[in-house]
Amino acid sequence: MSAEAIDSWRVTLPCTRAEAEAIDAADDLAIDAVLMTSEEVEDDRERWRLDAYMEHEPDAAMLAALRALVPSAAGADPAVTPLTAQDWVTLSQAGLEPISEGRFVVHTSAHPVAAPPNGRAFLIDAGQAFGTGHHATTSGCLAMLDSLAGREVTNAIDLGTGTGLLAFAARHLWPGAQVTATDIDPAAIAVTRENMAANAVDGIALVVADGALSEAIAAGAPYDLVIANILAGPLISMAPEVAAIAAPRAAIVLAGLLETQRAEVVAAFERCGCALEAVDRRGDWTILRLSAGATRYVPERAPDPRGRDGWALDL
Repeated sequence: MSAEAIDSWRVTLPCTRAEAEAIDAADDLAIDAVLMTSEEVEDDRERWRLDAYMEHEPDAAMLAALRALVPSAAGADPAVTPLTAQDWVTLSQAGLEPISEGRFVVHTSAHPVAAPPNGRAFLIDAGQAFGTGHHATTSGCLAMLDSLAGREVTNAIDLGTGTGLLAFAARHLWPGAQVTATDIDPAAIAVTRENMAANAVDGIALVVADGALSEAIAAGAPYDLVIANILAGPLISMAPEVAAIAAPRAAIVLAGLLETQRAEVVAAFERCGCALEAVDRRGDWTILRLSAGATRYVPERAPDPRGRDGWALDL
């Protein structure tokens, strides 16, 4: 430990992907700590980790509460680490080397790079929102968007925008298009706004919304490009509302699903008149591109927000 004053504490426990998603989806766990989950081994459902950050050294009650969140770690000793302010900077950027997908490069402040010829470099630091480009789902979406570069797009929407990265890519590929970025988490929209300023990106409308359930999103429809990098469970539940805001023959890019979940996700969208056009498999993860039907889809019933119950059980 350096001579700097201890600023906070971190507790680390192993967990499974299912446990991580349950933690991420929970509204209020009544634990006085910031909880973050991540993959320990890429594409391994059992090798994830929980990091809990807190202002004070954890006591027995805190450790017991954290253990209760991850039953699979019953036999593991929690790793308790004191942190300084400088540790936070190092932790947030460690290991995030620049990634390149098509004409895009994504980097952190710790690893600045120049834009490729006729391309664009985006500065996305790790933080409160998902989507630095380093996960296979996000990088796969960048590649899928890059493959659509020759297509005419006038109105695009990124559902569950996270850091805003995919919306930024859409803005670069189609500078004349209307681009909307939306997320259920206000913190993600705040992060997107900050990243817009850091990357000199403008002209993106920001909306806090649950999926596509927003008057502003409905008023902006139809969209000829819909991006949704979320999870399989929400994608299945949201299929009717996503199809409803899509223009005829719109491109729909979906990610956040495992290959084992592909058939169920595709089936949900096929029931709404969409057709599968392209698949990009990256390890266990799969990115899909579908085409909306020839006529605009009209749901049989209004979307029911209660259908989102149990998203944490997205297995």
